[in-house]
Amino acid sequence: MFEGVREDIRSVFDRDPAARNALEVLLTYPGLHALLLHRLAHWCWGRRLKLVARLVSTFSRWATGIEIHPGARIGRRFFIDHGMGVVIGETAEIGDDVTLYQGVTLGGTSWNKGKRHPTLGNNVVVGAGAKVLGPFTVGEGAKVGSNAVVTKAVPAGATVVGIPAKIVRGAPHPERVTEGDVEFEAYGVTSDMQDPTSQAIRALLNHMQAVDAKVDRVCTALAEQGIRGCDEKLPVLSDDDLMLENGNGSKNSNENHS
Repeated sequence: MFEGVREDIRSVFDRDPAARNALEVLLTYPGLHALLLHRLAHWCWGRRLKLVARLVSTFSRWATGIEIHPGARIGRRFFIDHGMGVVIGETAEIGDDVTLYQGVTLGGTSWNKGKRHPTLGNNVVVGAGAKVLGPFTVGEGAKVGSNAVVTKAVPAGATVVGIPAKIVRGAPHPERVTEGDVEFEAYGVTSDMQDPTSQAIRALLNHMQAVDAKVDRVCTALAEQGIRGCDEKLPVLSDDDLMLENGNGSKNSNENHS
């Protein structure tokens, strides 16, 4: 038992550079408090002391702001950073070396009894505010971006972002060459880890801008030849309508609006 506590404390040092010493971690980290109380509640739950288990988990929620059902199964070296607002349902299963940030929900989408909460494989990271909902598996080493809503299985090693969550990085493909490496951000989605839908929209708008510029050149050439046909004005779009972030985080706008 005490070796398990020491292991849980060591896992904090591995993943939180703000941790200074073991006594501080033991006394002031609500994620660790919630985990230790859950281990007690889960022990009671497995021995049919279910009322006692629920009382322990309710006290843990009151003391830490983290709600873990005593029936949830949690592996070794589990780490909850900050922790406020984390909810873990009854049939959730969590592997070893998993990290959750604040505001994460491992929830269900059904009122039926049985398996209704997700299973997280080893080394999974779930970013702040993310919701993982349903009885599916998030594969080993997968990462869930900040505020994502995940409603279906995530392959091992993949990174998912957005609402609904979509894969932005997967396991290496033998016939695909990748350039660079996408860094996972637990607190937000950077320009290197963009939502696929927004990327598609950005590509379409950039294409439309290029088409507009070409049409303008054609109309100018026709006018120089005395040929009319481009007199009709297109609707004017404001700069705010077309402000988009480019790859380096700065703003671009369409220069040809009509």
